[in-house]
Amino acid sequence: MFDEIRFNRVERLPKYVFAEVNDIKMSERRAGKDVIDFSMGNPDGDTPEHIREKLVESAQKTKTHGYSTSKGIPKLLKAIADWYERRYDCILDPETECVATMGSKEGYAHLTYAITNPGDVAVVPDPTYPIHEFSFILAGGNVVKFGIKFDKHYRVDEDSFFQDLERVFKESSPKPKYVLVNFPHNPTTATVTPEFYVRLVAMAKEKRFYVISDIAYGDITFGGYKTPSIMSVPGAKDVAVESFTLSKSYNMAGWRVGFFVGNPKLIGALQKIKSWLDYGMFTPIQVAATVALNGDQQCVRDITAKYNHRQEVLIEAFDRAGWHIQKNEASMFSWAKMPECVQHLGSLEFSKRLLSEAGVAVAPGIGFGAYGEGYVRIALIENDNRIRQAARNIKDFLKQFQEEEAK
Repeated sequence: MFDEIRFNRVERLPKYVFAEVNDIKMSERRAGKDVIDFSMGNPDGDTPEHIREKLVESAQKTKTHGYSTSKGIPKLLKAIADWYERRYDCILDPETECVATMGSKEGYAHLTYAITNPGDVAVVPDPTYPIHEFSFILAGGNVVKFGIKFDKHYRVDEDSFFQDLERVFKESSPKPKYVLVNFPHNPTTATVTPEFYVRLVAMAKEKRFYVISDIAYGDITFGGYKTPSIMSVPGAKDVAVESFTLSKSYNMAGWRVGFFVGNPKLIGALQKIKSWLDYGMFTPIQVAATVALNGDQQCVRDITAKYNHRQEVLIEAFDRAGWHIQKNEASMFSWAKMPECVQHLGSLEFSKRLLSEAGVAVAPGIGFGAYGEGYVRIALIENDNRIRQAARNIKDFLKQFQEEEAK
């Protein structure tokens, strides 16, 4: 009789596409084969020394070993507010408009669980980082999607974006309650202008919806581009919250430190649900995160320079292999259109064969949504020599398809 028991919330989740690539990757490694791994945005660098030293110093104080504060210790909340004031000229109340989270994924899972009523509709552009979509689905909501359009430099076609958003509001019943945006975008790396957020805030007030913005890759920008924030727009706190993570900017992925800021009603909901579900991060981690946000930002500039350099190495090396990839303006990824000779495989099959036959792991675009098909995401987490070796492997791999095309 237990076979008849259903777990409806979990069953709303599809099969995790990336799991197929991960299974092959682990199988190859167990067989002793070398895998050059671009599949996950897991920074390969060390957390800056001054942040690690602060963690150790704080951990030596036994009074920091008890339960912490679920919404974040006061010094971290103030550091978050100060960071926004310095960077985006946005004044935030640390107590009511800021909350620390255990990384972005935990924050999205708990925020949507707190604010989503059964049947609520959220708009999430496609392709998308999976938690942006499935946090709403897990919370009992529904998701409407439309494809992001961008130019060859990965700049969003903003007029098209708002036309599609208008269409969604005309066609959806019930009307969407939330619109999620994520720029610089994961996975496509697409960027927007400050005017984008001015238009979005105005539309949110007109049509009465909340905006949830994610700027996780906001620090990692190239060629003079600067990531804008919705919080810079007057009146944004009436309709929006925004998230950030220390994972990428400070090489702190495993530390699990992020935060949300903005609208007091949404932030209050997240604070309240976290008070029931967790006791917050280990206090020394929060102390070290405070030092990261308040301290010298040269480490962030150095990390950004490394990703910029790696992208240039990858573009040059892959071009020689017969795979042309356009340079982007932001993030630690390249969003690469598959070479024409392998488009017929689809991104999942291409990724699986690239891994098993060339020893190169990438993330298939279809794993991020239907509009990701035909692309793969390449994380810039391997060093120069490994990138060039991957290009040589790829050149040999593509040769079989190029020869078939020539027949």
